[in-house]
Amino acid sequence: MSTSTAPTRGSADDTSAARGIFGKIILFIRQVIDEMRKVVVPTRDELVNYTIALLVFLLLMMAFVVGIDQLIIHAVSWVFA
Repeated sequence: MSTSTAPTRGSADDTSAARGIFGKIILFIRQVIDEMRKVVVPTRDELVNYTIALLVFLLLMMAFVVGIDQLIIHAVSWVFA
């Protein structure tokens, strides 16, 4: 009772190995095209919402970094002053 833990290869992997380098390139291009068909383009409202969320996040992170920087400046000034 031995079980194999190796993944099974699909027919695409087997045929690309038999085709050579050009077969592998063609297979890669077909797979890229198949994946690109799955991409969903956001609507205008979604894009605006994502942009606003990103800008708010960036502002919060900038404020956090500036706050930490100011604390370090004051700590160094206190130690060496």
